[in-house]
Amino acid sequence: MVIESKKYWKVGELAKLTGLTIRTLRYYDQIGLFSPSVYSDSGYRLYDESDISRLQQILTLKDLGLSLEEIKSILSDDNYNPFDVVSLQIARLKENIRIQQKLLKELQNVSSLMQNHEPPTVEDFTNLLGMMKKSHERYFAERKMNMEYQFDRLGNFLAKHPNEPN
Repeated sequence: MVIESKKYWKVGELAKLTGLTIRTLRYYDQIGLFSPSVYSDSGYRLYDESDISRLQQILTLKDLGLSLEEIKSILSDDNYNPFDVVSLQIARLKENIRIQQKLLKELQNVSSLMQNHEPPTVEDFTNLLGMMKKSHERYFAERKMNMEYQFDRLGNFLAKHPNEPN
C-alpha cells in the first residue's frame, strides 16, 4: 500500500494526541463506532484528519451524556448535523461558565469579608448556598434533559423501525 502525503496517525499516536487509551480506541473500532480510514500492510490502524474530526464528534456526544450505542445511532443518521452538536456544546459551556462565575463572585465576596475580619452575613451565606445549589441543579437538569432526549430518539427510532427485532 502506498500512503500518500496525507498525514496518518497510528493508534498509539492518536491515543497520546487525544488522551484516550489505546484500549478505548480499539474498543471503539471493535464495536464499529470509530474505525480507522486505512490499515497499513502490517496491520496497523492508521487514522487521518477526518477520523480525528469524527472522534471529536463522538467525544462531544459522550460529554453530553449519550451512550456509545446512542452515539453510533446518531452519527449514522442521515439527518445528523455536527454543527448542531457543537452549537449545543457551546451553549452548555457558556451557561456553565456563567453559573461558575456567579459562584466565584459569591465566594470571593465571602473570602473578602473574612480577610477583613468581618463576619459574613446570613445573606452572604444564603447567596453562596443558592449559587452552589444552582450549580448542582444545573447538573441534574442536564442529566434529566439528556435522558428525555435519549427516550425521544429511542421512540423515534422504534417508530421508524416497528418490525425490526431488538
